[in-house]
Amino acid sequence: MLSVVVPAFNEEDMVCRAANAISDQLIQAGIDYELLFIDDGSTDTTWVQICEYAERDTRIRGFHFSRNFGKESAIFAGLEQAEGDCVVVIDCDLQHPPEKIVEMYELWEEGYEIVEGIKADRGEESRFHSFAAVCFYRIISKAVQVDMEKASDFKLLDRKAVNVLLNMRERSAFFRALSSWIGFETATVEFEVARREEGTTKWTTWSLMKYAVSNITSFSSAPMQIVTVFGGMMLLFSIILGAIALFQKAEGIALEGFTTVIIIQLFTGSLIMISLGMIGYYIAKIYDEMKGRPRYIISKKCGFDK
Repeated sequence: MLSVVVPAFNEEDMVCRAANAISDQLIQAGIDYELLFIDDGSTDTTWVQICEYAERDTRIRGFHFSRNFGKESAIFAGLEQAEGDCVVVIDCDLQHPPEKIVEMYELWEEGYEIVEGIKADRGEESRFHSFAAVCFYRIISKAVQVDMEKASDFKLLDRKAVNVLLNMRERSAFFRALSSWIGFETATVEFEVARREEGTTKWTTWSLMKYAVSNITSFSSAPMQIVTVFGGMMLLFSIILGAIALFQKAEGIALEGFTTVIIIQLFTGSLIMISLGMIGYYIAKIYDEMKGRPRYIISKKCGFDK
């Protein structure tokens, strides 16, 4: 059986569209499936729509979070609740084309354990968003040692791969990177990012920046190395200034200007504060991990009485 996990946050206009589109493709292909909607604490009628649809279709189950825990938590909740031999994760906005699920499933039947959905293009994005995304994925690609510049959350995972991900203890898990990091036999399926049929994106520039910082720090210690780079820069800068000061002293030339001292102090202080901020962020991450709080809390379920 194939499990399809659909994270949803304030997608009241897309729940029925997504359920119909995915079901039509799988029924037409003769694939036994279950459809799991994970409502990430929506404030609109998303949960009502999921429950109504689950009443009409016995293959649909729904889970509602007590509050918004984020997309990563919704994905892992779906993986934990999925009962299929393989699991597909797809967005509720249908920018991931449902017809590609059948192609992924066929590759899984051939023996591939992970089938990655690869973006042929990034769809309609601003230049700033595209540039920021490229920078983010280059950093993650170096950390994972896998090219992730065209990666997405749209992918199929064999039950073995799902179990490996669920056995990882880390709370701040980055699904897109971890699913590439674990290895296994992998195939790719290329897709075009479709336009949203209804609603608007829930990702603001600020939320994307927080998402990027959180995932980079949770998966890689590379930002911590920047502190070492800053230290090397300051050492080189100090050697140069020290050499200049010694030369001027030997020549009997007085060091002129109070402005130079102020600039050096401000520059040094800025680097120290940035470095402390990076270290503090990682300490906060460690603190969150040590508390051991759950990734999510499910407050309601539907589709279980059939």
